[in-house]
Order: sequence, then structure tokens, then C-alpha cells
Amino acid sequence: MRGYLIAGNWKMNGSKAANAKLTREILAGWADTASVRLLVCPPYPYLGILAETLSGTPVALGAQNVSQHASGAYTGEVSPGMLKDMACEFVIVGHSERRALMGESSDIVAEKFAAAISAGLRPILCVGETLEEREQDRTEAVIDEQLDAVLDRAGIEAFDSAVIAYEPVWAIGTGRTASPQQAQDVHRHIRSRLAARNAEIAEATQILYGGSVKGDNAAGLFTMPDIDGGLIGGASLKAGDFLAIAAAAASLG
Repeated sequence: MRGYLIAGNWKMNGSKAANAKLTREILAGWADTASVRLLVCPPYPYLGILAETLSGTPVALGAQNVSQHASGAYTGEVSPGMLKDMACEFVIVGHSERRALMGESSDIVAEKFAAAISAGLRPILCVGETLEEREQDRTEAVIDEQLDAVLDRAGIEAFDSAVIAYEPVWAIGTGRTASPQQAQDVHRHIRSRLAARNAEIAEATQILYGGSVKGDNAAGLFTMPDIDGGLIGGASLKAGDFLAIAAAAASLG
């Protein structure tokens, strides 16, 4: 059984005080359950503090990005080994904002994914289409290109410890959400793409939905057979909203 992963991507938000309050409220409001795992991904400067706060708790720690390089003259970059040293278990790679705003190509994302795997991190690989690409009926082609770059670089075996997040770019921060069936159709396609290389690994891989998930639409999304949780943006910055999404998953587990 794959279970659910509810991952909070805090993006470039937070402060020492705000993070302490948010984390305290999440820990106080969450009753650990075998079917649902919680994860928070704060900005780099707060990883050390969060590592201490979350040590020994059921909430995992992850980073929002990683360099493809192990070390060297890469000013401002953070290596996979550094994240591992800071007690990170997960790292997000290929988020749509990094692809669009920072110009990360699928080849670069594939390099970052492979570097994370080599360091013992669990990458959360983000894939998804823009509104224009969806309207042109290119959703599957876009996702295939993004997935295949990683599969060709790291191999299907790497997905034994990886997670995929489908994030329709047109639904991130817009208040628009793919219907449960729209999301399921893409999740099923992603799983079938993996299954073409290894059916057993495909069946075991968690695929999250990331596109304006909220407490009131989470259960409808999570009932779909190929949706295994969510990559949560804005709603992860309020403990009540984040916990409501987690509770929706727990109610199905």
C-alpha cells in the first residue's frame, strides 16, 4: 500500500517566529497515523532550526531545491550532501516556478534528481503543463518529455525512493483546481509511463497532486486511485488548513 504523503512547500515565506508557531501548531494538531505522512519544506535558512524541532516527530523535513553539483565554486548553491547533513529526507526538484522563473530545463532537473538520489535523498519530481499547453492538448506530451529526461538519466530503479508531483501550472496559486477526474487522468498516465519500464516500481511510486489543494477539495482528489497525497503551497502556511488536508487523507486511509 502506497499510503499518502502531504508535503508542505513553504516557498519563500516564513521567519523564525512564524515558523516556530506554525510547526508547533502542526505537531500539536497531528495524531500520527500509518497511512499518512507529513512533510514540510522550508526555505534554506531555516533547515537547521526545523531539523532540531522535527527530530523524533512524525513530520519529515525536506528542501525546496538542490544543486546538481556535489561541491565546488558554485556561489549560492546548496549541494545534496549538505541537505543530507541537515537531516533532510526529501527535496523538491523541477518545481514549475524553477522551470519557468529560473530557466531550469528538463536536463538540469534530471541532473538534480540523479544527484539527490546519489546522496540518499528522496526527490519529489515535479511535472506539469501550462494552461496554453493544456488547451493545445499537449499535457501528456509535455509530461512525457519531463519524465523521460529523468528516466533516461537516472533509470526507473531510482523511483524506488522517489516521489512524483503532478502540478498543473495553471492551477498553482490561481484558485483554480483540476477536477478529481482531470487530475486522476494525468496521474494514471504518469503511472503508465513508469509501468512501461517497470510495472512493480510504477505501482509502488507515490504520485502527489499539486494545484490549489484545500481542506474542502482534498478528499475528492485523494479518493482517486492514482492520487497519493498533495504538494501543498499556500495552504501549508496555515496549520489549520494543512491539518485539514492531512485529515482528509487520514479519513481515507
